[in-house]
Amino acid sequence: MTDLASLAVPFIRLLPPEPAHKLAIKLLALGPFGGKPAADPPSLRINLWGLDFPNPVGLAAGFDKDAEVCDAMLSFGFGFTEAGTVTPRPQPGNPKPRLFRLTEDEAVINRFGFNSKGLAYAAANLAARKGRGGIVGANVGKNRETADDIGDFEQGVTLLAPLVDYVVVNISSPNTPGLRALQRRSTVIALIERLLKARAIAVPQNPPPLIVKIAPDLTEEERADLAEVAVSSGIDGLMIGNTTLARPPELQSRYAHEPGGLSGKPLFQPSTEVLMDMYRLTNGRIPLIGAGGIASGADAYAKIRAGASLVQFYSAMVFRGPGLAATVKSELADLLARDGYATVAEAIGTAVTGKPSPAA
Repeated sequence: MTDLASLAVPFIRLLPPEPAHKLAIKLLALGPFGGKPAADPPSLRINLWGLDFPNPVGLAAGFDKDAEVCDAMLSFGFGFTEAGTVTPRPQPGNPKPRLFRLTEDEAVINRFGFNSKGLAYAAANLAARKGRGGIVGANVGKNRETADDIGDFEQGVTLLAPLVDYVVVNISSPNTPGLRALQRRSTVIALIERLLKARAIAVPQNPPPLIVKIAPDLTEEERADLAEVAVSSGIDGLMIGNTTLARPPELQSRYAHEPGGLSGKPLFQPSTEVLMDMYRLTNGRIPLIGAGGIASGADAYAKIRAGASLVQFYSAMVFRGPGLAATVKSELADLLARDGYATVAEAIGTAVTGKPSPAA
């Protein structure tokens, strides 16, 4: 069934990007097209935060914004999936058009601006699937027009933490004015303090991990500050990273200079460099999730060796369909075996530490 879904991708791509995305969600909501995924090799299993991930390859936020197709996406073999970004109140987001395929560059630019049906809608969907199994996270954000930025995130954590396996705090989208300012040291400390309190109240026993998603466009000073705060604050992990405002000169598409965040292949190298730097700055003391430009098992392996315990992709699926999850996993397992690693965990951060592989 995965092949059937992938075969549909070229036809869906005949539509403009945003209508194509909406059609994909509607089709996936009809049922789990992927069927029951085959069991993953033991080498791909990883236990993190007390959660047993069947494999480290996840679907990034942005595809299933309102938690409408979590189970359908898990059926394609993703080790976990992430709904969102969800805002407290419904909002339409930025004016259309706001999503662009850069086909020549295997990239995407979006300036959605957190279009969301709101917390109540996403919470109802997550509550309806509770107990079905599979690891599902929620990515929370703030409304564009709000008097209390941190209060918006508190609402997201309070309502969704009891319904998911982990919560991501998105303070790094470039498409909501003022959002990235929350990454500043003094502000992010206050944010984390309030959200940890909100989580403790919402889920007093065994609360889900709280992860902060940061941008790939940080200065060296900002990276150092965030690394120090991450290690000392009590959060459970960092996600690196979001889309970038940078425009590499080699981009070929006529949409290359559209405003918004760039994702896909051109983001792979810069996001991996930031990931490696954050692993070095945190001394591997806090789990990292690597996202940005993954389109193959080799890409996933490079992120893991750069310090990621888990990886995510979305943009590559626009061009290759959800069947890419199985391909990435198979290639990753082969690379681990080639280098003599019995588990994913053994390979984490080896490109930073310089530790040779068992097969070296």
